[in-house]
Amino acid sequence: MRAMAVLPWLDWVAVALFFPAWAGYALFARRRVGKQPSLLATTNRVRRQWMLQTTYREVRVIDGVVIQNLSTSPSFFASTTILIIGGLLAVLGTADKASELARELPFAARTSGLVFDLKLLLLLAIFVYAFFRFTWSMRQYTFGALLIAAAPEAKMFTEQNLSREAFADKAGRIVGMAAETFNDGLRGYYFAFAAIGWFFSPVAFMAATVGVVYILYQREFGSDVLGVLTAP
Repeated sequence: MRAMAVLPWLDWVAVALFFPAWAGYALFARRRVGKQPSLLATTNRVRRQWMLQTTYREVRVIDGVVIQNLSTSPSFFASTTILIIGGLLAVLGTADKASELARELPFAARTSGLVFDLKLLLLLAIFVYAFFRFTWSMRQYTFGALLIAAAPEAKMFTEQNLSREAFADKAGRIVGMAAETFNDGLRGYYFAFAAIGWFFSPVAFMAATVGVVYILYQREFGSDVLGVLTAP
């Protein structure tokens, strides 16, 4: 009961909406693919086709360049996330002054120092999660580069009766997993913006959470890019 008394009931409702919305949308996006094409699933098929085309190329410099370019995005976000985590830790160390400054913001909720710390800790946890996802995505792209580098020469697939399809399935899946992990980190950034709404009010927090879920759904299942990729 003492733990429950730390936050007002409306804040608990907002927190109770936030985490199920995040986890629930991730689960929904994975299961929805069987009924409706998603941006990630569609691009994963393109990645598999890319890996299949790789088996026909004698020189695979272009494939290495593409893998390197793809890995720069999670690398950039991982570096940026480290800076954000450092900034949040610095603010957490001076929470009293930061809380006073936050109270002066228009429409910001007046809360105790402990509640302000909890809000900072929520943001910190989100960005720590995002950092681990981005760094794991970087490693997975490295694994994909290793598979491309170790792939048999184009003529060997024919001479030794090797399966191009099996290679495309394996390599395409690894690169696809790297993209999925990167997508998880980006999703964390989106929900971090929703968590910022908590500094204003629990109602703003809930509205931002619902808004982020709606934006993610539109981009994943209803974007113009998806329409172009799925067009015949």
